Amino acid sequence: QVQLVESGGGLVQPGGSLRLSCAASGSIFSIDAMRWYRQAPGKQREMVAVLRNDGVTNYEASVKGRFTISRDNAANTVYLQMNSLKPEDTAIYYCNVDLRLTYRGAISYYWGQGTQVTVSS
Repeated sequence: QVQLVESGGGLVQPGGSLRLSCAASGSIFSIDAMRWYRQAPGKQREMVAVLRNDGVTNYEASVKGRFTISRDNAANTVYLQMNSLKPEDTAIYYCNVDLRLTYRGAISYYWGQGTQVTVSS
């Protein structure tokens, strides 16, 4: 079974920083892309960052310049470094990965369990 375990969330003051981690484990042949989403109460889930397997990144406009997505391929781990945090960044953050379970298998996606980020003074 593929498992994505998230960590690093918590309470931080405006202007502070957090680094989220998402570690994938299980029988994984390859990972094609990694993403971070977030969802605030009463709001739709939105994608905030994506890292393709060729290294190309994209960010949601409101986090560009403040958030950085990166990976450790050896550890099958994706990170989200969040700087200059604002109250509107408060949400549950979810990681998402596109992967293959076998050499000729289809690409499918998996979700982490979510980690709460609260930005408040």
